[in-house]
Amino acid sequence: MEKKCYSQDIIVFHGRTAPEKGLLVGYGALIEVFALEMPLPFKLALISTKNRQYKTSEWQVFTSRHQPAESLYKQLIFALRYEGINLLFFKKLFEKLSINEIEELVQFEPLGQYSRKIWFLYEWLFKKQLNIQDLKSGNFVALIDDKLQYSIEGSNVARQRIVNNLPGTADFCPLIYKTEKLEHYIKSNISTKKNDFLKDIRKDVLQRASAFLLLKDSKASFTIEGENPSNKRAQLWGKAIGQAGAKNLNKEELLRLQQMVIENTRFVKMGYRKEGGFVGEHDRITGDPIPEHISAKWQDVEELIEGLLQSFQRMEMSSFDAVLVAAKVAFGFVFIHPFVDGNGRIHRYLIHHILAKMNFAQQGVIFPVSASILNHINDYRVVLESYSHPLLDFINWEKTKNNNVEVLNNTIDFYKYFDATPQAEFLYDCVNDTIKNIIPEEVNYLHKFDEMKHFLENTFEMPDNTVALLIRFLEQNQGLLSKRAQKNEFSELTANEILNIEKRYKEIFMKD
Repeated sequence: MEKKCYSQDIIVFHGRTAPEKGLLVGYGALIEVFALEMPLPFKLALISTKNRQYKTSEWQVFTSRHQPAESLYKQLIFALRYEGINLLFFKKLFEKLSINEIEELVQFEPLGQYSRKIWFLYEWLFKKQLNIQDLKSGNFVALIDDKLQYSIEGSNVARQRIVNNLPGTADFCPLIYKTEKLEHYIKSNISTKKNDFLKDIRKDVLQRASAFLLLKDSKASFTIEGENPSNKRAQLWGKAIGQAGAKNLNKEELLRLQQMVIENTRFVKMGYRKEGGFVGEHDRITGDPIPEHISAKWQDVEELIEGLLQSFQRMEMSSFDAVLVAAKVAFGFVFIHPFVDGNGRIHRYLIHHILAKMNFAQQGVIFPVSASILNHINDYRVVLESYSHPLLDFINWEKTKNNNVEVLNNTIDFYKYFDATPQAEFLYDCVNDTIKNIIPEEVNYLHKFDEMKHFLENTFEMPDNTVALLIRFLEQNQGLLSKRAQKNEFSELTANEILNIEKRYKEIFMKD
């Protein structure tokens, strides 16, 4: 293999300022040397000139003793040891090397764990074997270092004596790095805390809270898409959300969900796309597309969704954390964007489905994560763009006659192998917000509503619909009954009775 200089002295690299002058190594250096058509990893590796070791949001800084030698093999060892597995990188790198170069690379140290990992990755990614004999002895080594990234229990692959603990298949396998935030959430076992909270709530209150939250979550999912659905349409979609986890996830189920999402199919081609797709705007004068996100090529959709479904099954059968599974599958789905319309709502449905299916959320008790997403809509957009925007530089496209986009290069791997860490952290934030705030607030509101209802029934013998109307008017006017309502719907009440009602409302609803 040709002798090259891989490490690079930098202070700024592709617009990213290093925390100090140093030597770029590992994945970042190799992406540059081989001109790999792929986004940079969220974190790059740097050898410090000041012999310091620390981390920032965009850098891992190492001391000089960590510096790898100037060879592709040694740089790969460094990357695998300290930066984890980057499947997109290996796919792009192997496409640049000849078979002879790859066979030479994996036989520098035939029994070494990193040689075996590289060998396995080639055959797993390309689904074909190199001209190398199976290993006959040696310890089995886990492919993913679970100190760096989340893995499943895995299975032994005798050929390279590797434990394949990848949480996915070669057709879809986003990976997630272990971070302080994710470790905190997982170790705190917030699902159990949620169950402890729910078991102390009266069954009738919980059922009513679930009904309200179901409609709230359904409306939130439409609002995120910029739509204002009728109550009937929101209730229909809420019914689908309420059934999350009950059915198996497959192509037919996805098509059924699309039918439920799209009210009017006259102008929408149903089923998987047979054309390009993007999210963004059109130039107001020329009509040219201005993409914020470019969907997977329609020719790749069937393979990608089948890979996504198989990967879900692989993770579901393992002990993989349910929220991490939901992040990978749901965000993977929306990045692929398999349908012409309805992708966003189905993406959020998948979160409900997976949390229920993997027993994180109790089936039949709504877990209103879409409501939390709506409350954090700017963070949601940022986390979507953290995937989509870096890819725009690597997707070649042209405008079609109907002002759509047609992708000209091979992009399928961008949707198979991405770093889902930002999406996982965001989703766990929303799950935590749902458990700590949204569900308790709804239950607390119902307790207050019941207390106010009891007061109005006992004092004025008001029927249920009048009680509900009165409380709604008070809510809308900061605890005061408007002059209009006093003259119309509640003209039978005296001035003193109105003052008494307003006083009691404030005592109940505004006492916190």
